[in-house]
Amino acid sequence: MGLEFNPSPRRSLGVEIELGIVDRQTGQLVPASNEIIGALTDRHQEVEHPKAKHELFLSTIEIITGVNLTAAQARDDLAATVSEVSDELDKHGLALIGGGVHPFADPKTLVRSPSERYDQLVNRIRWPAERLQIHGTHFHVGVGDADKVIHIMNHLTGFLPHFIALSASSPFWESEETGLASVRSKIFEAMPTAGLPSLFADWEHYAAFIDAMIASSSIHTVREIWWDLRPHALYGTLEFRMCDSLATLRETAALAALAQCLVDYLDQAIDDRTAPAETIGWVVRENKWRAARYGLDAELIDQTGAARAIKDDIRDWLSRLQPTATKLNCVAELADINTILSVGGSYARQRAVLDESGSLSDVVQSLMNEFSQDVIQ
Repeated sequence: MGLEFNPSPRRSLGVEIELGIVDRQTGQLVPASNEIIGALTDRHQEVEHPKAKHELFLSTIEIITGVNLTAAQARDDLAATVSEVSDELDKHGLALIGGGVHPFADPKTLVRSPSERYDQLVNRIRWPAERLQIHGTHFHVGVGDADKVIHIMNHLTGFLPHFIALSASSPFWESEETGLASVRSKIFEAMPTAGLPSLFADWEHYAAFIDAMIASSSIHTVREIWWDLRPHALYGTLEFRMCDSLATLRETAALAALAQCLVDYLDQAIDDRTAPAETIGWVVRENKWRAARYGLDAELIDQTGAARAIKDDIRDWLSRLQPTATKLNCVAELADINTILSVGGSYARQRAVLDESGSLSDVVQSLMNEFSQDVIQ
């Protein structure tokens, strides 16, 4: 068993967001990340920028935080780098957008980042990797024990639909209305190790699985496990990977607070034997589909087949998590989940723009405006 978990002594929080680079006038994706990150890196006089990173395609920039303790700190961390990147983009008539998928981009026209790692990835996986014109948001929440991170992950599978519905921001694909709130989640599931996580008894069980995957050449490193939830051994975190890229940093901070609160709540509840029962596999799969299809209008089912509105379940959990939010100093950020429920998710807001103007270019413009103004509108 070669994989060791590096525990996090605090309830740390890290966030990674993938954003599209678009032309301000046309709304088209622009393969400019090399030039933008290069200019910023030169300014920092470093080998690479500490928080603005390349992704598979040159029309994407990933922005990451350092290790934070609160959702507000993470938002401020992201905002500082976003401001730096945006200032450089503005010189070239470019801007950033959130959203899980660019509404009318053709994946075949995208320019891949020059990287041996990316070349090997695409050559091995081919069609699914070539279609990854998608953007996601990842949350890392610190956990102090290897076995506990597995147990929390097992319990959290029941919350996958909540995060998918709240973050859903990809109703369009290649200029087509998909009928889904999050087509990104379906596109990414085509990757060989993406989608629902496997369940494990403990860390040893998980580490043995990783050893077997590497020994069989199914993956080359543990980084190629792309589940919706996965342990991150080096960081000592549980990583949430199911979310579309959020339209605003305000929404990003809200879901970061929810992720941090749920991990902290379940960590204690597992010890106290008060944690909700783990959700069985077919229910997890069905509810994930419902969230991707219907977003915040989805009805979840339980193990008996009884249905309940996802909004009601989210509101119940917001109430249950209030003491945890107070403890973690994220009451205001968690309260913005209610703002999303009230205003509507990004997928619904994008559809409203299209219904009003009939133009996907206007949808991109609305994404530019929401992200730059950090207003849920």
